[in-house]
Amino acid sequence: ELLRDIREKKLETLVFTHEHADHFCPEDVAEALKMNPDLKKLYDTDETVTNLIDMAKRLEGLPRHCSMHAAGVVICQKPVDEYVPLSRAADGTITTQFIMTTLEELGLLKMDFLGLRTLTVIQNAVLLARRKQPELNINQIDYNDQKVLDYIGTGKTDGVFQLESAGMKGFMKELKPHNLEDVIAGISLYRPGPMDFIPQYIRGKNDSSSITYDCPQLEPILAPTYGCIVYQEQVMQIVRDLAGYSLGRSDLLRRAMSKKKAAVMEKERQNFVYGNAQEGVKGCIANGIDEKTANHIYDEMIDFAKYAFNKSHAAAYAVVSYQTAYLKYYHPVEFMAALMTSVIDNPRKVAEYIYTCRQMGIKVLAPDINEGEGGFSVSDGAIRYGLSAIKSIGQSVVDEIVRERTEHGKFRSLEDFIDRMSGREVNKRTLESFIKSGAMDGLPGTRKQKSMVCGSMVDQKNKEKKNTMEGQMSLFDFAAEEDKKSFQITFPNVGEYSREEYLAYEKEMLGVYVSGHPLEEYIGTWEKNVTAKSSDFVVDEETGSAVIHDGAYVTIGGMITEKTVKTTRNNKMMAFLTVEDLAGSVEVLVFPKDYEKRRDMLIKDEKVFIRGRASVGDEPVG
Repeated sequence: ELLRDIREKKLETLVFTHEHADHFCPEDVAEALKMNPDLKKLYDTDETVTNLIDMAKRLEGLPRHCSMHAAGVVICQKPVDEYVPLSRAADGTITTQFIMTTLEELGLLKMDFLGLRTLTVIQNAVLLARRKQPELNINQIDYNDQKVLDYIGTGKTDGVFQLESAGMKGFMKELKPHNLEDVIAGISLYRPGPMDFIPQYIRGKNDSSSITYDCPQLEPILAPTYGCIVYQEQVMQIVRDLAGYSLGRSDLLRRAMSKKKAAVMEKERQNFVYGNAQEGVKGCIANGIDEKTANHIYDEMIDFAKYAFNKSHAAAYAVVSYQTAYLKYYHPVEFMAALMTSVIDNPRKVAEYIYTCRQMGIKVLAPDINEGEGGFSVSDGAIRYGLSAIKSIGQSVVDEIVRERTEHGKFRSLEDFIDRMSGREVNKRTLESFIKSGAMDGLPGTRKQKSMVCGSMVDQKNKEKKNTMEGQMSLFDFAAEEDKKSFQITFPNVGEYSREEYLAYEKEMLGVYVSGHPLEEYIGTWEKNVTAKSSDFVVDEETGSAVIHDGAYVTIGGMITEKTVKTTRNNKMMAFLTVEDLAGSVEVLVFPKDYEKRRDMLIKDEKVFIRGRASVGDEPVG
C-alpha cells in the first residue's frame, strides 16, 4: 500500500530497488529531502506525504521478503536450530533466517550443491550410444579433438551445455576455440562485465603481436588467456609472483575483490605496491616493478576482479560442455534422444529440439507400443518419441506395456493389445491417446478405424471377463478356435482422418507435431520472412534473458491456433491470439485500431506473418 501511495503521489525521488532485491530500500530518503526543495515543501505541508516519508524512513533497510539460495546448504555439527533461527516456507522448506555472510561470520559451513540436468542427459546418451559402441567411456574421450572443437565453432550448439543461448552461439562462431582452454575462457568471459574483454581476448588469440604485458612477470600468468585477466586464480597468482603474497593472503585479497570490499582493496594496494615487512609481503617495487606500473596492474585487477570467474568452476562447466558437444558430434541421434527425454514434460522445448533434429537431418518417429520406451529412444537411426510423453499415459502404464512386450512378444493387433493389457491400467482413455498419438500405427487399421471400435472392444472384453468371473458360459466359449475369428470386431470402412484432423489429434496427445506440421509446405517462405522464432521469446535458463529484447520490432510467422476477442472500456474490439510456428507458440495482443484493419485476416487456422513490438515480460507492449 505504501508503494502504491508513493506512486500515486508521484514522489519520483523515492526510487525503490529492483523487485527481486533482498531489502526494501528507498534510496536515502533524508538525502532526497535535502536535494529536492519541492519534496521538502510537500513533506512540511502535506500530512499524507509526511506520513509516507516517515514510514519509508522506518522501512529503509529492512528485509522486504524471504528468499532462498538455489543450492546453498548449511552444515552444522549439532542441530541447526542450536546455532541460528529458522523459518519454514509455504512449501515446507526450512531455511535459516540469517543471510550467508552472517552465517560465515558465525563460523558455520555453507556449501553450494549444484544439480545439473545435463549430467543425466550425458549418462542417458552414453547408455544409448553403447548399444552400437559398447566400449564408449565418456571419461576417456580426447579433449583436444579438433573436429569437436571446430563443431563448437560453427555455433550449432543447441543442447550443448552453457553454449546454446543465441549470444553464446555467436560468441563461439567468433571465438572458434582451438582447445579446451578456449572453451573455459569463453564460459568465463560471456557474462555481464567480463564481456567487455571479449574483443581483446579474440584479438590476442588471432594476433599474438597485439598482446602486451605491463611487466615480464605477467607473461607466464596471462599467456594462456592472451594477455587478459580472466580468472580469480590469475589474480591470486599475480599478487604472489609480483608482490610476494602467500597463498592464504592472496586468497583473502581475491575474496575481498569478488565481494567488492573497497576498504580492504585500497589497504591491500599499499601492500601490493610498496610491501609490508611486518606481514611478510615484499611488494612490487622490491621485485623491480616501478610504482606507476604496479598501480596500473592493481587497477586492472580491481576492474576485472569485480566479475572474475573461478577457473576451477569454469573448467568443470567446460568439461560438461565439451562432453555434450562430443556426444552431439559423434552420436547425434542418441544425444538428441537423451536431450528430449530430459525435457519430456516441456512440450515447447521438445518442439524446439524436434525442429533442431530436422535441421540436423534426424528423423523423429511417432511413439510406438511395440518399439518405444518411456523416454525418447533410438530406432534404426531415428528418434522414437517417448510413450510417457503421451497425454493421459503414466509411467506405470508404459512399464506394464514394456514388461508384457518383453515377456510375451510384440502386440499383433488392437484386439491382441486389449486382450493382453485389459485390467492392467489400460482403459478407453489410454487407448484413445495411444491411437490418436500414432502409437498404434504399426497395428492393422487406420487411426480413425481403431478410434471408432476401441470403445466397443474394451466393453466386450470387460463383459467377457465379468462372465468368466461369474462362471457363465456363452456360445462363443464352445466355438472352435478357427471359428472364433468370426466373432472378432471388424473395422468399418471409414478410411483415415483428414490430414488436418490427423495432425490436430497428434498435437493434442503429444503437445507437438511429429509426423508432419501444418506449416511444413511453407517452411521456405517462413524462414525467408520472419526475424524472430517463437523460441527467441523464451527466457534462457542459463542467462536469464531471451534472444528478443523488450520493445524490439520483429516479424513472426505461423498459424493462428487460438483467438479471443474482447471489448475495451471504449466499446472497441481487440484480440488475443496464439500464433504457432515450427518451434512453439507466441501470444499476440492486437489493439483495437489494428484489429479493425485486419480482423478479416485474423481467423483461426489462418497462416499469417505479424510484425509488432515484442514483450518478453508479463506486460504487453503492443
